[in-house]
Amino acid sequence: MGTSPLADSTSQGSLSPQTSVRVGLVGRGIGQSRTPGMHMAEGAALGLAYTYDLIDPDTMAEAPSLETLIARAEAEGYAGLNITFPYKRDVIALLDALSPAAQRVGAVNTVVFEDGKRRGHNTDFWGFGESLRRGLPDASRKAVLLLGAGGAGGAVAHALRDTGTENLFIFDRDEGLANDLAAQVGAEVPTSLAEAADLADGIVNATPMGMAKLPGTAMDVALIQPRHWVADIVYFPRETELLRAARARGCQVLDGSGMAVFQAVRAFKLFSGLEPDPARMRATFEAFENQV
Repeated sequence: MGTSPLADSTSQGSLSPQTSVRVGLVGRGIGQSRTPGMHMAEGAALGLAYTYDLIDPDTMAEAPSLETLIARAEAEGYAGLNITFPYKRDVIALLDALSPAAQRVGAVNTVVFEDGKRRGHNTDFWGFGESLRRGLPDASRKAVLLLGAGGAGGAVAHALRDTGTENLFIFDRDEGLANDLAAQVGAEVPTSLAEAADLADGIVNATPMGMAKLPGTAMDVALIQPRHWVADIVYFPRETELLRAARARGCQVLDGSGMAVFQAVRAFKLFSGLEPDPARMRATFEAFENQV
C-alpha cells in the first residue's frame, strides 16, 4: 500500500475511548519486553479489559511474513500494534497513512487500525526526547555522536535536533544508512569514531547492540571520556556493557528505560483513546524491573 499524510495524532489519541482493547508487539527476540506489562497495568487502572500480545516470528515454527502478521492482527480485531526491531521501516509499505512524526523519521513503531485504515505513528521520537530532557536536563547537547542509523536511530536523530544538538555525528556499520540519515537531518558521517568522540559532548547508542541476545558494544569503550554523557536505548539489560563502561569512567549515563516508558505512554493513548498516567506507567516498569 502507498502512504499519505494525516494529522499527527500522537499527542491526542486517534480512537474514541474503548472498554476493551487488544494490541500486540511485532518484533524478533521480544520475549523480555516490559511493554505488555506497562500497557496492561495501565489499562486495568483505567477500567479497561486490555490485552497485549507478543508476536515474535522467532518463536513460530513457520515464521509468517510481516505482511501476513499485520493482516492477521487487523482481521482479528486488534486496535493496533507496536512495531520493533527489525520491522520499523519495512512496515511503512504496508500502511495507508503516516503521521507527520513517522514521515519525518522514516520509521514506524505504532500502527493503529481505524475505519479500515492502517495508520503509522512514531512514538520513539517523543519518547527519547522526553527521556533525555528529564534524565539529563543539564547535559550539554551541542555535539553528539549517534551510534546507529536504523529505525530507532532516525527517531533519536530527530529528537536530538529538537532538543538542541547543533553538531550531530552519525555512525553505522552500514555506511549507506548513515549517509541517508545524515543527509535527512543535516548531520555528518565521521571518517573516524575516535575523532567524533573527541568532538562530542555525548554519545547515544541507538543500535540493538547491548541487548541480552546481542551482547557487546557498537563502539570501542576506550573512546569514552569522563566528560561525556552516555545514553542507551536498550533497556534489557538496563545496565548495558556500554553504560557500565561509561559509569566506570565517571560519566553521566541514561539507560533505555525512559524511552521505553514514554514511547509506551504515547502508544497507549493512540490505542485506547484514554489519557495514561506516565508516573504510574513508570512505576509499573520499575516494579517489573525489581522482580527480575
